[in-house]
Amino acid sequence: MKIVLICYAGMSTSLLVNKMKKVAEERNLVLDIDAYAASEIHDVLDSVDVVLLGPQARYALNEVKKITDPKGIPAAVIDSVVYGLMNAKAVLDMALELIQNK
Repeated sequence: MKIVLICYAGMSTSLLVNKMKKVAEERNLVLDIDAYAASEIHDVLDSVDVVLLGPQARYALNEVKKITDPKGIPAAVIDSVVYGLMNAKAVLDMALELIQNK
């Protein structure tokens, strides 16, 4: 499974991605998790299972959904408190739930 996190510049979300990878490893889950800048969204959607936007990229949700919805890829914004706390478990759970419910 591939999880993509989108943020404004692709930098701050990298910390969260690393924590999510650690949580996935602890749970024995084989996942591909990466962070990208919003400007790269068109380049990374092949074989993606879910797209999560950092709160700072909330503005791009409608544009992202125009791309992801026709492909059946769920997209959502990460809660700002969860993001601010870098709660990797909660974000990973959110991603997995979106994938299950698609």
